[in-house]
Parts: sequence; structure tokens; C-alpha cells
Amino acid sequence: MTFSRCDQSPAWAALRSHYEKAGQAFDLRSAFAADAGRFAAWSFEAPEVFADLSKNRVDAATLDLLLQLARDCGLESQREALFKGEPINHTEGRAVLHTALRAPAGEGLFSDEVQASLARMLAFAESVRDVASSGFRDIVHIGIGGSDLGPAMVVGALNAYTQAGQRLHFVSNVDGHDLAPVLRDLDPAKTLFVIASKTFTTQETLANALAAKAWFLKNGGSDVARHFVATSSNTEAAAAFGIHTSFGFWDWVGGRYSLWSVIGLPIAIAIGADHFRALLAGAHAMDQHFRQAPLAHNLPVLLGLIDIWYRNFHGFSSRSVAPYHQGLKRLPAYLQQLEMESNGKGVDREGQALPYGTSPVVWGEAGTNGQHAYFQMLHQGTDVIPVEFIAVKHTHHGPHIGGELAGLLQDQHSKLLANCLAQSQALMQGKTVEEALHEKAPTASKSLGALTVARHRSFPGNRPSTTLVLDELSPRSLGALIALYEHRVFVSGALWGINSFDQWGVELGKALCNSLLPRLSSGDTAGLDASTAGLLQRLRA
Repeated sequence: MTFSRCDQSPAWAALRSHYEKAGQAFDLRSAFAADAGRFAAWSFEAPEVFADLSKNRVDAATLDLLLQLARDCGLESQREALFKGEPINHTEGRAVLHTALRAPAGEGLFSDEVQASLARMLAFAESVRDVASSGFRDIVHIGIGGSDLGPAMVVGALNAYTQAGQRLHFVSNVDGHDLAPVLRDLDPAKTLFVIASKTFTTQETLANALAAKAWFLKNGGSDVARHFVATSSNTEAAAAFGIHTSFGFWDWVGGRYSLWSVIGLPIAIAIGADHFRALLAGAHAMDQHFRQAPLAHNLPVLLGLIDIWYRNFHGFSSRSVAPYHQGLKRLPAYLQQLEMESNGKGVDREGQALPYGTSPVVWGEAGTNGQHAYFQMLHQGTDVIPVEFIAVKHTHHGPHIGGELAGLLQDQHSKLLANCLAQSQALMQGKTVEEALHEKAPTASKSLGALTVARHRSFPGNRPSTTLVLDELSPRSLGALIALYEHRVFVSGALWGINSFDQWGVELGKALCNSLLPRLSSGDTAGLDASTAGLLQRLRA
């Protein structure tokens, strides 16, 4: 099936003209002053997520052209191909069916196999959660990339839903400084290791698994088969390691989309089967919204189209994600892989070089920490960087919090929300030199003139942001939020005409690593460039 690339659509040229005539000079403050209903017009609801898009540099004319661009590129047909299991990952000849993993029984493709795998994984997770019977006080999950980022992010986000008396640890880096501190405080007799590697050949994961096994045996452990399990389809390799319990999955489950599969075992252990099913249900609800809602009211579509508008017309090459909830502190790192590994491509589906930019750099930090770090650049720096705020209306700390402490934490939550609102307001509103002149600046140097100080204290404003609001951070709402981001990435990739589901860019470094590893022992630098050879010798000395 062939689809038009975005720059082949008449809407692309129309968008360029619209940008030059109106988009480039668009001012958010003027837009709000001219339209009292702008917030209502640019607010959208999707399952579990409310989105305020009104502080973005878009108007009705911009949206009409972007929607036409989506239609010209066959977005709706591409979306249907995703859900129908067509091999849209054409460079690897695979379907992309993470949506099937969260469909209710009998509704998704491969439903019988998916439900059987889910039931087996959840039953095992429940047996581990029964600490009195299993004896497992600590679970160490060893993986990397999609096998680590998703589970680690979700477990951290849903900490309020975890049970007391059992701890989850995540190890991913091949650097021993990641594993060693985790092992230091563990009792081998009370520890379960989960080795997550689809092929059971991932270098970093196997290195950490072997080190963990050596520690286990040295410190009195004897039953490897009981204390080590694998989420892997390579049961032979796992068995050779000493693992008898393995949970496999399918080649249509990509690593960065795998938390919904048996890779989510640590999530299920942390929050339990019912909450894991709620996570799936939230994602499925967003799947249905993405598949069925009209494009003009489809939140993943709208976010993806704004991403195109900013990346290819405004030239914004970066986007910051600022979740105002400490539980979502790992979300920016998770989104980095989801978006940059998916859409960080330089050729289209036919292998032709692209004449336009694709994935922006995605980065961020939990609020309010980011305010005391990089927000200075967002407000007064020379680059315009769209910001995505995520606010959670109701706080939930778990059943162990009550009394005066609950009241104090609620007060802190109010401060958190006020900061979130203030930052998006400040980015848009800015501050003129004239306004700064009428303010007191007690910390300013007395040797500087008032005008000079005012210039330092002025803000350009008109800096765009999106605010996503969840009523609460629950398994269901988190599932919906993650699925929203997945589909948004699909939308922009579909219009750019790229394959969002392969990742050949990670292969070259792996291959070169394998060739360099023995050279660190031998010192052989034959055929290497001067820099690599010099660094290799420096690291051996």
C-alpha cells in the first residue's frame, strides 16, 4: 500500500504560504485578546485526558490546512492498517500490534494467544506478590531500552498502588555501578531476578544477568530456576542459563511498545493483576478514541499535527515535557525512546532522503525541579521550545497516609498545581521592559541603570505550551496517557512518510562495540581511525 508523503500534498505548500503570511507572526496574547472563547475552542477531551491546546501558535486556518494534509497523506487508511495488523513495519516485514495486547478478550487480533499469555503472566505475578508463600521481598528487573524504560516508568508512576513489604529494583546499564548498589542490600534467599530480553542475546542485559547469577551463587543461593525467570522468546538460551520459567511474546511487539506484554511482568508484580488490567483498559479506551474519533476532535491526531506544524514550519527542533507529578519523573526518558527511536529517521519508506526534519529532541524533568534548572532557557533563551505540561488534579499517596500529614501533602499539591499554571502563563504572557521598569529588583546591582536591569528582567513571551490534565494518576489514566503518546508519534511518522517501527540506527554502534571489545584486551588498533585508536590506548593504560 502506497501513501503520499506530506511534502507531496498541495496542503504542504499552502501551509508554507500560511506560515509566511500569518503563522510566523502569530501572537498568543493577541489571539486571546481577540477571542474570548479561545480556551473553549481549543480544549479537547479524550479518555482520561483533558488537553488545553489554546496556548499553541495555531488558529482555525492552520488546523484546516493540517487536517487536509492528514487526509492527503491517507492518515485514516494508515491508521486502519495499523489496527488491522498489516505489515506496516515493512523493512522488517512485521505487523505492529501493541494495540492487540490491551484489547478485551475476543476483540483484538490473536486474542486467544494474547489472553492466554496475559493470564499466565498475571497468575505468576500474583504468586510472587504472595510474600508469605513466595518469600520474595525484592524483585530485580534486568533489561534495557524498551524492556526497561516502560516498566520502570510505570512502576514509579503507580507507586501508590504497590504493596508494602516488597521492593522493585530496575537495572539496565552495563556499567556495574548500576547493578552493584542494588545487590549490596539484598538477601539472595528473598530475591527474584527477572531477565527481560526478547532474544536473550542483548549484550547489556546478559552481562548484568551473569553478574547477578554469580552474586547469587557466591552468597549462598542454590536454586537458580526458582530465583531467576525470563521474559524472553528464546527459551533454549534461557534454559542454558538455568531459567526454567520463561514468558515469550511475538515479533509484532516492538520493544518500545512492549510494556503491555509479558515485559510488563514487574508492573504486574508491583501493582497486581487487577490494576494491570486497568492499565490495559485505559490504553484500549485511547485506542478506540484514536481509531474512531473524527480527525478534528481526535487528540492524538491534533497533537501529531501540531508537532508537524512546529517542526517543519516554525523550525522548532526540540520539545520539553514537564510532568507536574513526581511519579511521572521517568516519563520524559520513556518518551525519548518512544518518539526519537520511532521517528528519528532520515529516509522515507522507499529509502529516499527526506528534505525536511523529523523527530524533535524530546527532553524534560519533573516540575517543580525543572523550574530551578532549565526553565531559565525556556523563558529567556534565544530558542523557542514548546513545552508540554502534565497536571494531575487529585493527589493519591496510598492508604498509609492520613491525618495531619495528608493535609500538609494536599497543601503541597496545591502549590504544585499553582506552579504548573504559572509557568505556562508566564511562557505565553512574558514581561515587557516597560513592565519591568515599574518593578522593584532588590537583588539587582546598584551600579546598573534601571533600564539595563529592566532589559535583563524582561521576558519575550509568546512561547507555546500544551497542558494535559489527568483527574488522578491511576493505572487506567496512565494507560490512556501512554497510548495517547504512542498514537501521536504514529501520526507524525505517517505524515512524514517514514517507518516509525524499525530502529536500524542502533545497530552500527552495537556491531562496532563487538569488534572493539577484544581490542581493549589485545591493544590491537590496526585499521582504526586515529581518534578511536588513541582513545583505546588511553583507556588501556
